[in-house]
Amino acid sequence: MCALRLLGHQVDEVDPAIKDWQLPDGVQVVFLALHGEFGEDGQVQTCLESLGVPYTGTGPYGSAIAFDKARSRDAFCRRSIPTPRGAVLTDSCAPPPDVPPPWVLKPVAQGSSVGLRMVDDETQWPSALKETLKHDKRVLCEERIKGREITVGVLAGEVLPVVEMRPKSDIYDYESKYTQGATEYFCPADLPDACMAKVQQLGLRAFKAVEARDFGRVDMMLDDSLEPYVLEVNTLPGMTETSLLPKAAASAGIDFNHLCGRMVDLVVNRDDYVG
Repeated sequence: MCALRLLGHQVDEVDPAIKDWQLPDGVQVVFLALHGEFGEDGQVQTCLESLGVPYTGTGPYGSAIAFDKARSRDAFCRRSIPTPRGAVLTDSCAPPPDVPPPWVLKPVAQGSSVGLRMVDDETQWPSALKETLKHDKRVLCEERIKGREITVGVLAGEVLPVVEMRPKSDIYDYESKYTQGATEYFCPADLPDACMAKVQQLGLRAFKAVEARDFGRVDMMLDDSLEPYVLEVNTLPGMTETSLLPKAAASAGIDFNHLCGRMVDLVVNRDDYVG
């Protein structure tokens, strides 16, 4: 919020986790900086729509699709966007026969890699699935693509330089994301020109597939042949100065303050904006 104040905006902070939260009178734009359920799944966007208050980022429908890994997978598959083979599980069962090991288990509706489990073989399967089911009644089982993990930022319909994440633990999980020094970041990623163009185009296609708006981030894996697989679209990416979207924007010459300003401008310049 300091960035917005430095740009001359009057800023009031509201925590929607507080019961009976209310917006200040005369608010012109809500800058969303939320994660997880209610923030990313479209609920708060629905509330703001009912209040007639403009806000940054994707609307309720696109937010709900992107946050739900089953729905976003369906959106990718309908548009022939490559994504790992997978299946949605709802209870403690055997590995799906059409998804080969090793596997990745993810709660269908969680962010920040909460509940993520890597499973090498069937001996690890029961305990890993049990742990992941603690975070969601639905679990996405995907084949594990081993290779390089990248993310493609999108801002105002344009792709930003690609960021590569290299976790020292070999798994980009919650700890690797939020423990200082646990992951190395490279932006722009060291990729051949043809691969770079391919993943940026794919990122934009995936962004549009879930009906995301204005800005976001598309996470992917590159296999050993540098073939990309889309994992998910993040419609409310982290917004600290060291987060991935700001890293990508900085590589494109957009500093953190101006990135925040651009996000507000995208709201104000919408055809239906009423401030």
